[in-house]
Amino acid sequence: MTNFLPPWWARNPHIQTILPLLTKVDRPELRRERFELQDGDFIDLDWLSTPKEGEAILVIIHGLEGSAESHYVRRLLHDCNKRGLCALVHHHRSCSGESNRLARSYHSGDTQDLQENLQHLKLRFPTSPLLAVGYSLGGNVLTKYLGEQGENSLLKRGAVISAPLKLSACAKRLEKGFSKVYQSYLIKQLQQKVTDKVKDDSLRDAMPVSLAQISQLDTFYAFDHRVTAPLHGFTGVDDYYQKSSGIDYLVTIRQPTLVLHAADDPFMTADVIPTEDKISSHVTYELHDQGGHVGFINGGNPFKPKYYLEQRILNFLLSPE
Repeated sequence: MTNFLPPWWARNPHIQTILPLLTKVDRPELRRERFELQDGDFIDLDWLSTPKEGEAILVIIHGLEGSAESHYVRRLLHDCNKRGLCALVHHHRSCSGESNRLARSYHSGDTQDLQENLQHLKLRFPTSPLLAVGYSLGGNVLTKYLGEQGENSLLKRGAVISAPLKLSACAKRLEKGFSKVYQSYLIKQLQQKVTDKVKDDSLRDAMPVSLAQISQLDTFYAFDHRVTAPLHGFTGVDDYYQKSSGIDYLVTIRQPTLVLHAADDPFMTADVIPTEDKISSHVTYELHDQGGHVGFINGGNPFKPKYYLEQRILNFLLSPE
């Protein structure tokens, strides 16, 4: 395992999780492309550059309510730009700054939009190998995609960072202690998006909740039961969590894949840590004692931290093996 060691001032998981939010780096200029989906909706792709013949394309899949502006995406784009690597940000529906057209949105197990995008990229750039990194929710989506597709995966290599691979356990973890702060922050954003759709005359009848009910959905478990599950064809929250969790897909992955967790991640419990018999031989699993949630600060100072993730991700994805 590659060694990750936090500095003395960043050993607390909440410092690892929150400080990166407060110290964003500049990101390169991006070019937006609107990609029309087969069901009449759209997602936005933000391109760092156009690939040359045979050049690899790195697809970046953000986490819950993330975007190209997320701190971890900005840092990775910055490093891709320095290395001359072509990359694009795959926005989930409604995450690019504009609401999507349909009542449904995105969820932790939604691999169809990713598959459509990868097929589209393969047709346009047939000689370009496709790589992908998924963070948090995006990491769970990527894990599930790789496991579902097996030998048929359109991706050559993948990296999965801080993914909630056991959704039910992670939802319950976020109802406890300081982790409730993260839940509240994210739920407010989800509630606002649902509110906007309920207020939209063209979508109101398709929404499973009324305006008055939205404020009551103040946990992921409640929100996913009343909104996510019915909008996306699940019978309820338990059905959604069971079918969408990535942990059972690790064993069927057939492409080289890095899966990286921190044992002190405040979004997770030990349930996300797979046993050896649940991991394919193609998966490199790294469990670090510290690192928080998509943190992994390994140097610098509190005003200008340095990070482990970008170098680890790119070294793995660009490995010739």
